[in-house]
Amino acid sequence: MERALGARSAARLLLLLVIAILPVFQAQTVTVDDSVSGFIGTDVVLRCTFANNNPNIKITQVTWQKANNGSKQNIAIFHPTMGVSVLAPYKDRVSFKKPSLDDATIELSGLELQDEGVYICEFATFPTGNRESQVNLTVFAKPVIDAELSPTSITARAGHPGKIVVATCTCANSKPPGIITWETKVNGETVVKESRNRNGTMTVSSQYLLVPSREAHRQPLTCVVNYQTDRTTKVLMLNVQYEPEVTVEGFDGNWYLNREDVRLTCKADGNPPATKYNWKMLNGSLPVNVERQNTTLLFKGTVTYDLAGTYVCEATNAIGTRSGLVEVNITESPQILPSSTSRAIVGTGVDSSGSSSRSLVIGAVVGGGLLLLITGIIIFVVLRKRQQTFKGDYNTKKHVFGNGYSKAGAMPPAPQHVPYQEESDEDKKPSPMNVSYETERKVMRDGADFDTDSKRPYFTVDEDFDDQTLSFQYPPELTEDMVSQNDGSIISKKEWYV
Repeated sequence: MERALGARSAARLLLLLVIAILPVFQAQTVTVDDSVSGFIGTDVVLRCTFANNNPNIKITQVTWQKANNGSKQNIAIFHPTMGVSVLAPYKDRVSFKKPSLDDATIELSGLELQDEGVYICEFATFPTGNRESQVNLTVFAKPVIDAELSPTSITARAGHPGKIVVATCTCANSKPPGIITWETKVNGETVVKESRNRNGTMTVSSQYLLVPSREAHRQPLTCVVNYQTDRTTKVLMLNVQYEPEVTVEGFDGNWYLNREDVRLTCKADGNPPATKYNWKMLNGSLPVNVERQNTTLLFKGTVTYDLAGTYVCEATNAIGTRSGLVEVNITESPQILPSSTSRAIVGTGVDSSGSSSRSLVIGAVVGGGLLLLITGIIIFVVLRKRQQTFKGDYNTKKHVFGNGYSKAGAMPPAPQHVPYQEESDEDKKPSPMNVSYETERKVMRDGADFDTDSKRPYFTVDEDFDDQTLSFQYPPELTEDMVSQNDGSIISKKEWYV
C-alpha cells in the first residue's frame, strides 16, 4: 500500500515538472533559412538567430557544424568569454557577421563545390540543453561556353561520302549541366555527348553534321545554350570551299556583221576565288583578232562570220577546275528579238547566256502590250466620236404608240381603245415641214441635200375608229438610200455612216 502511494506521488511530481518546463521549451526558437544557394567563387550568408523569452535560460555557446556522412564537423564557434574560433579548412573563409548569443549569422566566401551540404546552427543553453536548426547549401557552377568551326577545311566535292562535322559547341564545367541546341537554315543533324568531371561538374558538347555544298557557304550556324534562366548564343559563319561555278557572259544573241566592240567575259564563283582562266574554242582555235585579257575575250575590229562558234572558259582554284561555254552565232543584220540559238552551258548544265537577251524579250512584250492598248484607245475614241456626231435623236421622234420595235418597218398593233384628243388651234397651223412623200423621193433621186432629208417627218394618214378620226404616222417606203432604225424611224445612209 505504501509503495503504491509512493509511485503515485512520483508520477505527480514528474507531471508537474513537465508542465513547468514545457513553456520554457516553447519560448526557445532557433531560426534559419530553409535553403541557400550560390555560384562557385561567390559569397553566401547563412543566417541563424535564437529567440529566448525566459530570463532563467542562459546561453553558453554558439556553434556552426556541417553534416558529414552521419557525423558533425565543427566549422566556427562563438563563446562569450573565449571569443570566435574558426576551424580548418574554413579558417580564412568563414566569419561571424555580428557575433552574439542571440545572432549566429555567418558569411562563407569563395564558394567551392565541396562546400555544398547541410549546415547546422546550434545554441548551448542551461539548464535546457542544446537547441539547433539546419540549412541546405547548394553550390552551382556557371558553364564555360564555346563554339568553333571544324579545324579541318569544309570542302564540297562531287561524290562526297556523306555528312561531316562542321562545328562543335561546348558547355563545360557546369552544375547543373546546360542544354545545347542549334539554329540554322542548313539541313543537318546533331550528336550530343556528356561527361562528368572529378569536381562534380558536367561538360556537354554538341556536334553539327551536314553534307558540304555551295549553298551552305556563308550560312549562319548558331549554337544556343540554355542554363537555368540564362540563354547564351554563339554565331558561326560556315566557310565551305568548292570548285568554281562558271558562266560566260557578253553574247546577247545579236551579233551581226560589222558590229563593233564585242567581248565575252568569264564569271567564276568559287571558294577560294579562281586564280587561273583559260579560253579556247570547242572545235578549232580562237579567231586571230581575239585578245585574251584574263577573264575577258576582246574581239578587235568589226564582227565577221569567222567569230561564230562555241567559246569555252576554264576557271581553276585550289579545289579544282570547271568550265562554262557559250555558243555564238552571227547574223547579217541586227535582230529585233534575241536569237533562239543563244545559250550558255555551265559545267554539265545549261543556262541562259546573257541577261541582255532576257531584257530584250521583256521589252518586246511590254512594247506589244502598249501597242495593243493604244490601238484599243483609238478604236474607242473613233466609235465614241461616231456616236456623238449621229444626227438623229430617237428620244425626240414623235410616235403615237410608245417606243420603236426591233425590226425595221414593224408597226405596233392597233389599240382596242384610243382616247380622242381634240385638235388644238396650235395643231391646226400648217407645218413648215409639210412635204409630200413623192416630193421627198423626188428630192432624194435628184440628189438633194441629205441634211434636209434627215430632218423630214413621217407622212401622216388619217383613219376612222368608231366615228373618231385619228392620225397615224407611217414610215415612208424605204429606198436604196434609206436605212431603217430599231425604233421604226428611217434615216439616210449618209447620216447612218457619219
